[in-house]
Amino acid sequence: MAKVGISDVAARAGVSEATVSRVINRRGVVAMATRRQVEEAIRELGYERGGQSQLVVVLTPGLAQPFFGQLCELIESALASQGFRAIVASTTVGGLQEIDFVSSTMDLGIAGAVFASASNTLIGADPTVYQLLAERKIPFVLVNGAIDGHPSPSFSTNDTVAAELAVDHLWGLGHRDIGLIVGPVGNRPSERRLAGFVQSMTVRGVADPQRLAVRQVYSVEGGMSAAETLLDLGVTAIVAASDYMALGAIRAARRRGMSIPEDLSVVGYDDSQVMDFVDPPLTTVRQPVERLAQSVSTAMVHLVNRKLVPSGELLFDPQLIVRGSTAPPRS
Repeated sequence: MAKVGISDVAARAGVSEATVSRVINRRGVVAMATRRQVEEAIRELGYERGGQSQLVVVLTPGLAQPFFGQLCELIESALASQGFRAIVASTTVGGLQEIDFVSSTMDLGIAGAVFASASNTLIGADPTVYQLLAERKIPFVLVNGAIDGHPSPSFSTNDTVAAELAVDHLWGLGHRDIGLIVGPVGNRPSERRLAGFVQSMTVRGVADPQRLAVRQVYSVEGGMSAAETLLDLGVTAIVAASDYMALGAIRAARRRGMSIPEDLSVVGYDDSQVMDFVDPPLTTVRQPVERLAQSVSTAMVHLVNRKLVPSGELLFDPQLIVRGSTAPPRS
């Protein structure tokens, strides 16, 4: 006999799953008549209140970066509205710290796990942590990187489209010497951005666009280092794989006495909240963080309640936000 879940109680009572969660966890305001309907459905179906953990682990590579902080906050809020509590942990990508944290929380009892651009972004990452969860029948959801051999749902920004948006914008302004600052080898989002950049430049007739791509770590310093190489090649515009990398490129250009955007146009990625206030405001590709967070949370709740969810990876299109860091090249 299938285990009774929150969705079954909600259907019997004729209310939302969020309302059932509020009644079960005694959180929020629920009308007395509605509460009685839910309580009656619980009794009729034999739902076990204490039989299911309400804790979800959310693993991220670092909360210092605004995008990850915002993503985790939105996931936490969306889960809370469904009666779940999130434990957010900043872990070393692909390192023992991630495995140790998941192992210890499994022993405490968790409902599920969300890998928010954690080890799942690495091609060929150690699959042990995912095998541990699968063996214990603990569901998990992935952000920015599906895992081969695991049917768990994955939600990602379409990084190929992101690169196309940036190149198309700069090309339309008249730039032909466009460089790319991208992340390390083996990082799934980086590989997709590189592929999108190469494809976009190739269809526009640029020979060997890969020579205009420089790999570096995701940081201001990484952006500075990569920009130095690209500036030596004579680029007039740079597409960066993160807003922080873009800020590093701007710093490198200014140290050479160059002006932004008169001498160099720069496009970032993420649309971190402060990018509207830097000088000049940064043109960037915005990730649909709200939709990502909502989709992740909905999938997590459905998996815990043993409802079917689509397997494989779902891609979300990003949006180009044009600000003051891009302009036509000097004639």
